[in-house]
Amino acid sequence: MRKLYFLVPGTTAEFFCGGLFAELKTLALAQKLCPAEIATYRQREPEHGFLADLLRSETIGNCIFVLGWGFDTPKLIRQLGQHCVIYHAHSAGYGFRIPARVPIVAVSRNTLGYWGQQANNGLLYHLPNEIADEFCDRHLPRDIDILVQARKSSDYVMQQLIPALRSAQSPLLRVQVLDSFVPDLAGLFNRAKVYLYDSADYWAVNGVTEGFGLPPLEAIACGCQVFSSVNHGLADFLDPGFNCHKISAYSTAYDVERILAAIETASPSPPPDLTPYRVAALLPRLQTILQAINHFFDHQQHHPSDIPDLTPLRIRQLWLRQTWQKIRRRLRKSRPA
Repeated sequence: MRKLYFLVPGTTAEFFCGGLFAELKTLALAQKLCPAEIATYRQREPEHGFLADLLRSETIGNCIFVLGWGFDTPKLIRQLGQHCVIYHAHSAGYGFRIPARVPIVAVSRNTLGYWGQQANNGLLYHLPNEIADEFCDRHLPRDIDILVQARKSSDYVMQQLIPALRSAQSPLLRVQVLDSFVPDLAGLFNRAKVYLYDSADYWAVNGVTEGFGLPPLEAIACGCQVFSSVNHGLADFLDPGFNCHKISAYSTAYDVERILAAIETASPSPPPDLTPYRVAALLPRLQTILQAINHFFDHQQHHPSDIPDLTPLRIRQLWLRQTWQKIRRRLRKSRPA
């Protein structure tokens, strides 16, 4: 199989985010199947190749570039020209289009469905993000009542719900707010009784979707009771009333009532089946996807694309044709026999 270059802007602390870590985990999976490495394109890093240098090299003619940074994707596709490219789609809704020559590998069914509509003439695959084995219930004492990450949390959670919870329980409630990078998130999930995650506002403001939403699933895997929004990719695995609770439900008082009851019982619901998110299931799935994509790029060398793209203009044309056909049918029916 062709060598893979996973393109990221950089790998240092300023680029730390869920998308980068998910991309690095996918890289590690790919390295078990074929040659694969990181290449950066904004920041030069001595341990990684730099895209501008690679494009001047004569050794990359038969490799595949994997793009995963949403806002940079259109520019990178243009920069890469006719090189083989895969779009590793996390969030959706950026507004750009992907040419048919670029296969799309989506991390969630929500994102897969989005590109199923937007890229009607392209190859589509589904590869969930990985839940590392460290995310499991270690059956430790839970000395944190409520755990919440400040990043992506709604104003409602930070400014309304948490103060209401503290007011209801006075200083007895043990709340920990994460506002910086945590090297051992699995350890914290194993110490927490309840994890709050409400990202709907964040993604609405940014105009794109929650691509996957690893933290709630990781928290569930560690035995936390999760109160979460169920927007976009979160709906792939969250099942309110069964493996989680819906947050921001009707009133602050109702949220407070349910969260305090969850803390009191400290008995998490059975976790969802995590098998599809573990390496043992993802590795053969990725192998099948990469084999198919390599074959597709072989085909592409000898055959041009001839399926019309579903552009706004084509949609308008199809609407006009469909409307005219309806009018003709009505006119025929209205004619006297």
